[in-house]
Amino acid sequence: MDREQLLREVNYKAVKSSGPGGQHVNKTASKVELQFDVEESAGISEEEKSRIIEKLESRLTKGNILILQSDESRSQHKNKEYVSQRFLNIVEEALKKPKIRKKTRPSKASKMKRLKKKKMNAEKKAGRKDPLK
Repeated sequence: MDREQLLREVNYKAVKSSGPGGQHVNKTASKVELQFDVEESAGISEEEKSRIIEKLESRLTKGNILILQSDESRSQHKNKEYVSQRFLNIVEEALKKPKIRKKTRPSKASKMKRLKKKKMNAEKKAGRKDPLK
């Protein structure tokens, strides 16, 4: 994965932000929207593309385009930095290969400990019963 290449392939669009802010919000486009076409990217291999599509399936559009938005700051430049960093983090997380689980068996000592605890619990509960019955 080539980070610089990915950032070159991203399309940014500035839009008017919602929420409080008075007149400033109504006249400035500080919210930044990032669009990334996974299938058209040259910065990632075919294998990586399929992994990203699989992992980010719920976040992609029907055309396999990832859309992220940021309106945390009143500054368009800061929002662009925030959304770019978030984009790179999301892509890196999607490309991580999961660790393969190794099958293990409980040890003999752990089995004995479990059975001992079980027996103690059974005796405790048996001690609560009415002795006349």
